Amino acid sequence: MRTLVTFCRYTLAILFIFSGFVKGVDPLGFAYKFNDYFKAFHVDFFQYFSLFLAFILCAAELFVGLLLLFGVKLRFAAWGAFIFMIVFTPLTFVLAVFNPVHDCGCFGDAVKLTNWETFFKNLVFLGAAIVLIKERSKLTSSLPRLSEVVLFVLLLIAAFLPPYIGYTRLPVLDFRPYRIGVNIPDAMKIPEGAQPDIYRTTLYYKKDGITKEFDENNIPWQDTTWKFVDSKSIIIKKGYTPSIETFGLMTLSGNDITDSILYYPNYYILAVAYRLDKTNVESTKNLNELYLKAKSLNYGFACVTASTQGDVDAFISKTGAVYPFINADEIMLKTMIRSNPGVILLDKGTVIGQWHFNRLPNPNYLDGNLRAKQLELAKQESDQRLILFLISFLVISFLLIYTIKQENR
Repeated sequence: MRTLVTFCRYTLAILFIFSGFVKGVDPLGFAYKFNDYFKAFHVDFFQYFSLFLAFILCAAELFVGLLLLFGVKLRFAAWGAFIFMIVFTPLTFVLAVFNPVHDCGCFGDAVKLTNWETFFKNLVFLGAAIVLIKERSKLTSSLPRLSEVVLFVLLLIAAFLPPYIGYTRLPVLDFRPYRIGVNIPDAMKIPEGAQPDIYRTTLYYKKDGITKEFDENNIPWQDTTWKFVDSKSIIIKKGYTPSIETFGLMTLSGNDITDSILYYPNYYILAVAYRLDKTNVESTKNLNELYLKAKSLNYGFACVTASTQGDVDAFISKTGAVYPFINADEIMLKTMIRSNPGVILLDKGTVIGQWHFNRLPNPNYLDGNLRAKQLELAKQESDQRLILFLISFLVISFLLIYTIKQENR
């Protein structure tokens, strides 16, 4: 039984750490998923708490996983894992049955699962959590009390770091379809021979006051006394879906300008502000400077928003924004960058740069070969991530060896 308990403990640790981390690096994305749920269940008021809930749940999930991994406050961690699973397993069953939101968001944008896949996954891990709760008397920590308290505090701080960094900067690990290096036109293409979606269509015809169902193979086309009433189609097999399904940019008057921006002969800078009434207005001065510099270099520049012409006029009057505005779908803009506003640098449709409003580049950065600068910057950031990974790996390895030695005493 002790072997089973140990297996369940480490299995849940890996699950919670992975799930909490991949959502934690993108807390805004997780908050948007909460908004989808609240809209689907007609409790829109709770959208005001979406970001707070995203922070707390990401950090709590990661914290429980870290406690299980390092053997700190194991009974507390076991209860945490059990509460998570006992709450979310029935919830995912409801989502699977009614399917109000197609992707549960339990692994952020890193791994996409259907609601039924999520429910069956949760059933397995609920079983592991039940084992830990039933056998919690065996979950004893052999760490010295002071070491356990210190580790508990350090792990709590560590659990809040990914969502904090992901909110104040852009995600450290970017799983979104608009990440740097993606060519937007290519990402929208469907390869030749790709499997399309397969639907089952039910047709409803009425005769003598009786409505009857037909499929496409037995339509009563020879009997004209049957009158068509309605039809319903459900997808029975999902086909190939491009990473970017739709991408459209319009003038404020509604004219499509997508291609003129994607195939602009020079660099094009998009300042993305999905809602102007929620954007960071202090960044307007920096965006004005970037726009004027871009204009002098013959680069394209526009602020793309889902706000209306009236909202744009009010924003310009309030902030003194001098750059032009264009329109796009709000969901698309939220997906493009996790910052409001955020800046995306395009080179003939390819994303070569992204900036959070907290870290906008100096206007002089636009001088010279931007693609070369961005390649060098990407290499530097990759090296920094590698160093951070190695340091984290060494620290985790040291703590694991220490806790395992204590447990085997």
